[in-house]
Amino acid sequence: MCTFVEPETGESLSLLVDGIDTEVMGRVLQELKGWLSEGEETWVVLDRAGWHVSQRLKVPEGIRLVFLPPYSPELQPVERVWPLVSHGRSPYLGEVVANRYFHDLGEMMAVVAERCRDLEGDPKTLQRHTLFHWWPRTKELA
Repeated sequence: MCTFVEPETGESLSLLVDGIDTEVMGRVLQELKGWLSEGEETWVVLDRAGWHVSQRLKVPEGIRLVFLPPYSPELQPVERVWPLVSHGRSPYLGEVVANRYFHDLGEMMAVVAERCRDLEGDPKTLQRHTLFHWWPRTKELA
């Protein structure tokens, strides 16, 4: 799963992928580009996983990759989203992923997808979990 969150608004885009490598990451970034408004530019904050830093990664125009220092997952806003997916509760699904039995991977991915849709519809929760006090605000960047 790849998730992008705009901490200031709580808007998010989640993409379920079957594995990740440089090629898949390029497709994910292309999907992100399609999600943005025409001409909009964005920064994507990433760790230094091999598929993020590969010279072969195709980064669409208007997307700028910003890399975190090594060993600093606490600085990555989206890291605070994973517990909401795996351990959170959904009004429709109960316990989302943790402590549940699934017959197969497809069933689990369907539940994860539903939870991601729940969170996309709840930007205030995402904002509360990702908008760190030190995160630059749009008006500060202008």
